[in-house]
Amino acid sequence: MINTTNEPPLSTGLGDRLPELLAIYEDLHANPELSFQEVRTAAVISDHLKKNGWQVTDEVGGTGVVGVLSNGPGPVVLLRADMDALPVQEETGLPYASTATATDAEGNTVPVMHACGHDMHMTCLLGAAAQLSARHDEWSGTVVAVFQPAEEVGGAQGMIEDGFLDRFPRADICLAQHVQPAPVGLLGTRPGPIMLASDSLRVQLFGRGGHGATPELTVDPVVLAAAVVLRLQTVVSREIGTAQTAVVTVGALRAGLKENIIPDSAELLINIRTATQNVREKVLAAVERIIRAECLASAAPRDPEITHLYAFPATINDAEATVAVHNSLARAFGINHVLTMPSVLSGSEDFSIFGTALGAPSVFWLFGGTDPSEFAATDLAALLENGLPENVPVNHSPLYAPVPEPTIEIGTKALLSAAAYWLCP
Repeated sequence: MINTTNEPPLSTGLGDRLPELLAIYEDLHANPELSFQEVRTAAVISDHLKKNGWQVTDEVGGTGVVGVLSNGPGPVVLLRADMDALPVQEETGLPYASTATATDAEGNTVPVMHACGHDMHMTCLLGAAAQLSARHDEWSGTVVAVFQPAEEVGGAQGMIEDGFLDRFPRADICLAQHVQPAPVGLLGTRPGPIMLASDSLRVQLFGRGGHGATPELTVDPVVLAAAVVLRLQTVVSREIGTAQTAVVTVGALRAGLKENIIPDSAELLINIRTATQNVREKVLAAVERIIRAECLASAAPRDPEITHLYAFPATINDAEATVAVHNSLARAFGINHVLTMPSVLSGSEDFSIFGTALGAPSVFWLFGGTDPSEFAATDLAALLENGLPENVPVNHSPLYAPVPEPTIEIGTKALLSAAAYWLCP
């Protein structure tokens, strides 16, 4: 069980606020919006911040919302939550499941779902914002609540380019969290690298179309694309050392419209995760080399077009600040519930862009959002040894949805506990 004997700083009265936060969460979950389309979401957030006395700036970096609450002298603490959802058809069966659709950046109509838990992140930060306003006599300083658009495609950089550094108080510490398919009540962080860098590519492969009955008169881009996909699987397995970390994923392969027509082109969407700059450069070079070589082997009539869509840096926690956050979370939830993660996660985040741009330390941590009964064991050692059970949906799955209670309460208290290290004298 989670330790509830010690009320974390700034959390008094949070229990009375939980029904409202649950309603917010269900509303956000039922009404997801794609990256840079978070108009309704931003309005909901802005209204709640204003209701709680925050100074609010809308449309930062597109659809971002920034709230500022000044409460006397002291440090400036940045708390960040992401806002965007994913083009995923929800299959959770929840009474508040999303049935939304939207037009994506390429003009396609797609389903939309909060399949990565960003609705939980927003809800927890709104809860923390309400508590900070209500408990103003318990802390001193300034809090900058950042509701960032388009985390899935690098929206943090857009906020920086929209004058974030000059428009808002300059943070002394940047804090953020992410809900994970781990047992509710388990939290984890680590000093140094915690998540990998990410690069996303669009690759256009060119062939020569024709009739499916006469393939000898064509250059088939479907076969070319298949060869590229298979050969890319050797980058990590044959070119990257076992002590190094890298992931290469082809997330989309698009070609053709009919079974008896060989198309003119095919498109691949590729995602690359790496832990170090040296490995990143090596993997990117290998991916491009393979793509060009397979085009040559297939006698493609044109060179491929390789477009770099966006890139996230590795998420790196400041060592000293991470110790402070770890200890604060341990006091709030119990030492056995806050763990030092032994290795870097293969996921990626653009949160560290804020700390880097501000020249401020940052700390990122994870908190579980899955019913503990889904796990045979709930300690980190067992999870690492056995991996996630097959029945536990992961982020980006159409079945993924954190259990609202007590995840909302834990996530809100975690933000407050971490911020309190700097805000509470």
